[in-house]
Amino acid sequence: MSDLANLSITDAASGLRAGEFTSVDLLDAVTERAAVTEAHLHAYLTLDKDGARLAAEEADASLARGVDLGPLHGIPIALKDNMCTLGLETTAGSQILTGWKPPYDGTAVARLRSSGAVITGKTNLDEFAMGSSTENSAYGESRNPWDTDRVPGGSSGGSAVTTAVGSSFGSFGSDTGGSIRQPAALCGIVGMKPTYGIVSRYGLIAFASSLDQIGPFARSVADSATLLGAIAGWDRFDATSINAPVPNFAGSLDAGVVGLKIGIVTELIGEGIDPQIIAATRATADKLADAGAEIIEVSMPSTEYALSAYYLIAPAECSANLARFDGVRYGHRSSVEGTTEDMMAHSRAEGFGPEVIRRILLGTYALSAGYYDAFYGQAQKVRTLVRRDFASAYETLDVLISPTTPTTAFPIGDKTADPIAMYYSDVCTIPSNLAGDPAISVPVGLDEGGLPIGFQIMAPSLGEEVMYRVAAEVERLVDFTARPALATSEVTAP
Repeated sequence: MSDLANLSITDAASGLRAGEFTSVDLLDAVTERAAVTEAHLHAYLTLDKDGARLAAEEADASLARGVDLGPLHGIPIALKDNMCTLGLETTAGSQILTGWKPPYDGTAVARLRSSGAVITGKTNLDEFAMGSSTENSAYGESRNPWDTDRVPGGSSGGSAVTTAVGSSFGSFGSDTGGSIRQPAALCGIVGMKPTYGIVSRYGLIAFASSLDQIGPFARSVADSATLLGAIAGWDRFDATSINAPVPNFAGSLDAGVVGLKIGIVTELIGEGIDPQIIAATRATADKLADAGAEIIEVSMPSTEYALSAYYLIAPAECSANLARFDGVRYGHRSSVEGTTEDMMAHSRAEGFGPEVIRRILLGTYALSAGYYDAFYGQAQKVRTLVRRDFASAYETLDVLISPTTPTTAFPIGDKTADPIAMYYSDVCTIPSNLAGDPAISVPVGLDEGGLPIGFQIMAPSLGEEVMYRVAAEVERLVDFTARPALATSEVTAP
């Protein structure tokens, strides 16, 4: 039964409709896989066994009646635990929200339910999505299925792991500075950040509101396009939502790359990037050239400053967004006696972890009187330069390419004492967040240690179709079929 967990969403949906198995069978398969892998990996914070079974049974009944809600109908999907789910604990990986059950579904969650998807549970993450390794979770780190002594990436590490090992058929995370693409690269799957505003943020617990975006993890490019299609579109509850028709993301997957102009960003393929990753990136670019694309070296000078700008803008927004967690309205409330101010201070000190506190302090300092222009204001100017560099590049190029990460998965604990080294993990992904443009990571090989390497494709705003077109061609050309041992049904529990 658990072999069903290895199916793509496309094949699972086809088999459901052919009567080869049921949605309950698919749920049983991922549940059996999780029963084995969770002991090794800790990808889930909450498994909603009862709710998922009811949803799977309803999906089977609906399909039997001839009611077909689309390609995700009856497919088990996992959600990052910063996406609000009605009546299901949502912690954002923080002690300050332990036990909190939202009174509503976020828009993306509601759309998944409307599509008939079966929500398996909530996945582990760096607290409030602040981190690159999932080690900042208040509930313990997740582990990489390729090597359990290494990180799966972050902040959406748990979602990436469930998809990589088959304890979900696909999953969703949030990407503020690379938090979907980076763990996807480290776990050997496809991870995609949409154009800012194409997916509603309503019901996503905010980290940095001008950067956050919900996006999918999948084991194939086609599955990624299917998942994105289910949640994209305008939402009246999100003022930053783009009011435009949803493109057919999968419409150009078979179009190839003949005639496309593809830029390889020189600043993202040099110093600080593992030579094996550079070699894999250039080898993939050569394959694209052989397939008919024109590969052009392009310099984008502002990307060298994107990391520094991001770590002023994101903490500043985090400082404002997390001010609501004060022990008064909801969340953890300290039992320390004293004034209201004492209660608030102790509630936040007890509820927030070290990385969240670090970023709140940094952001508050950057926004304080006398420093606003010198820090936050300057960072916003750099962001403008990043946007201009991307816009200029896309005047003559269809997409841009680079490595997804500077290294493959690093050992657990290797960078926790050095925040700057940890932050550098997102050096290749942050520029697209600052620009607001879509980007995707596709696995293209393994390093000498057998760890996955990700290849990033970036596209102009609302350019998901051409991005997916190139990603699908990369997938065909590279034919990456490797899977971690923990994604097989032969693995036994410890």
